[in-house]
Parts: sequence; C-alpha cells; structure tokens
Amino acid sequence: MPALRAAFPELEGESELFLVQAKRSHNLRRSVLAYIALTKPRIIELLLVTTVPAMMLAERGVPSLGLVLATLFGGSLAAGSANALNMYIDRDIDAEMKRTVKRPLVTGEVSPRGALTFGLALGAIAVAVLAVLVNVLSAVLALAAILLYVVGYTMILKRRTPQNIVWGGVAGCLPTLIGWSAVTNSLGWAPFILFGIVFLWTPPHYWPLSMKYKDDYANAGVPMLPVVADPKVVGKQIVIYSWAMVLWSFLLIPAADTGWVYTIGATLTGAYFLYEAHQLYGQAKREERELKPMRLFHGSITYLTVIFLAVAIDPLLRF
Repeated sequence: MPALRAAFPELEGESELFLVQAKRSHNLRRSVLAYIALTKPRIIELLLVTTVPAMMLAERGVPSLGLVLATLFGGSLAAGSANALNMYIDRDIDAEMKRTVKRPLVTGEVSPRGALTFGLALGAIAVAVLAVLVNVLSAVLALAAILLYVVGYTMILKRRTPQNIVWGGVAGCLPTLIGWSAVTNSLGWAPFILFGIVFLWTPPHYWPLSMKYKDDYANAGVPMLPVVADPKVVGKQIVIYSWAMVLWSFLLIPAADTGWVYTIGATLTGAYFLYEAHQLYGQAKREERELKPMRLFHGSITYLTVIFLAVAIDPLLRF
C-alpha cells in the first residue's frame, strides 16, 4: 500500500476510503452470518423435511407453490426465532461446552440484547406471515412450537431433568401439524401419527449425540441422560424408543391409506434404524471402551429424511 500511495499520490484519499468501505462491508457480512448462525440453519432444514411431506400427504398431491413457499417461510422464521432465543438463554452453558463455544453469543459477534430482539422479531413476523398468508391454525401451532421450545424445553426442562429432550422434543414435532393444517386448515389422525414418528425419533436421535459430548454436558451442568446414566441404560432406552418409533410408523398405512412406496420405505428404513440402535446397545453391554454413537446419530437423520420422502412420494405414485 505505501508503494501504491507513492506512485499515485492523487489516489491516497480514495484508497483510504476504499479500505474503510471494504472493512465496513466485511464487518457487515460477518454480522449477517452471525445472526444467521443464531437461527441454527441445519436444524431448520431438518424441520422443513417434515413440513413439505405432511403438506403433500394432506393434499394427496402437490399443493400450490405459493402455499408451500408461505408455509416454509413462516415455519423457517418460527424455527429461527426459537433457536435464537434458545441461544440467548443458553449463552452461559454454551460457553462451557466445546461443541458450542464458537456460537455468536459466546464469541461476542452478537450481543445478548441483539439476539433477544432478533429472536422476538422473527417470532412475531413468523406468526404474522402464517396468519395472513396461510391460516390462523398454522400460526397458532407455530407460536406453540416457539413457546414449547423456548419456555418448556430451554427454560424449564433442559437443566432440570434427564428426560429434557423427550418432552422438549415436542416442539420439533409441530412442523408436521403445521404442514398438514396449512393445506386442510384442520387436524386429524394422520398428522398426529407423523407427529408421533418425530416425537419417538427425537430421543434415539439426540441421545447418541449426548453420549459423544457427555463430558461437555457434565461440565455445563446439563443432566442429559448419558451424563447421569450408565451407557447400558442409555442404550436400552434408545432401543425401546427405536422399536416404538418403527412400530408407530406403520400406523400411518391405515390412517392415511398410504401405498407401497411408504410401506416399503418405512420397512427398510425402520430395519436399518433398529440395526444401528441394537449395534450401539451391544457396544454398551460389552462395555467397549470406544462407543460409536455417531453412526446412529447420522443414521437417524437419514432415516427421518427417507421416511418423510416416502410420505411425500407415496401420494404421487398411487395406482
């Protein structure tokens, strides 16, 4: 830069202005990315995976693009609101955990007041969008999801009971009801069965992750089940919930009159999930020094994605 100034002295003011503008642009970009990180985009993706298939099952086909986009937009804002408020409340324990130490509130990229304002604003906009562009029932369900996650899970259950993720996971099940109600403006047995699949899926999805990071949770004082219970107990609970989930998933066949696509999808993915759950339980029973819980964690994401993909495709291939 000194050489540039010597060769072109007439550009000195402009170059300084360029540097200032570039720095401002860089800071703005970092700030925007930090606020996006508050919403936990990867979790939002998982929630949307359950919303669209519920809409397609309710429609028995493909709903209007406008309705889908409005529902996804409102649902994403609601999930982002819940996640941002969760980070605001948990910023003290996030600072104690290796897995969360780089979150924006811990690093100082976002202020607590900024995160709180951002989370509340997203929630208000989400409810308004769904109420105006979709229907009031979907808006009420989205508000319930935010309150259940922020108040029920984060503020009440998370730091008090090993069953936190079981009942706290109810909030993550509501996108199935939101998707269905967006199409029908009502609820029924089929969406509640989809709700139940996600509800029973949550513990065997999250407990393996908690097993991997149990020292983190212990240091932060969060009584996740793997922190307070022997691995064999955790493994057994995972197997019980896995079997309940797979058996429950077959209830959708009579309840929604699903066809061969869903039946095959539920059978194959269910068998895969049960195999991985029993493998992890076997490792715990043998008291292996190095458990491999992340196989089930990643496999559970595959399970949910594939079975809800089957839910979406099934109405399109009925003959």
